[in-house]
Amino acid sequence: MAKKKEKAKQLTFKNKKAFHDYTIIDIYEAGISLMGSEVKAIRDGRVNLRDSHVRIIKNEVYILNMHITHLGTAHATYRPDERRDRKLLLHRKEINKIFEKVMKEGMTLVVLKLYFNSKNMLKAQIATAEGKKLYDKRADLKEKTLKRESQQALKNY
Repeated sequence: MAKKKEKAKQLTFKNKKAFHDYTIIDIYEAGISLMGSEVKAIRDGRVNLRDSHVRIIKNEVYILNMHITHLGTAHATYRPDERRDRKLLLHRKEINKIFEKVMKEGMTLVVLKLYFNSKNMLKAQIATAEGKKLYDKRADLKEKTLKRESQQALKNY
């Protein structure tokens, strides 16, 4: 039983491209409304967050374009669309706060990661973010390589 809980904590799916393309401002945690065998598919690692983004539609928050591949064991007649819109579960005050921030020019909502919390519930970490310019991306890449090289030099010394 303890092994299952440890394994559940290890299942995190990160959107690495979001950290590269955006400057993260505020982070929120939200539940996700899923259908059928999607949770099992996520536990099996069949999720892709690369092109996903978040939108507020009629005062409700949705993840768009998140790809969850079907399981082979799922029933053939009932398989939800792999790229369907999935509703995020947030409090009304949080949605209003996020909506105010996103209305500013240059702000957007991105999915940072999916993970199972301590109660074994699937959660999505979303963030308000600003797009980076090309020179910002280059500066971050340069900073990362310098940090990595200095760590390697200290390790070899």
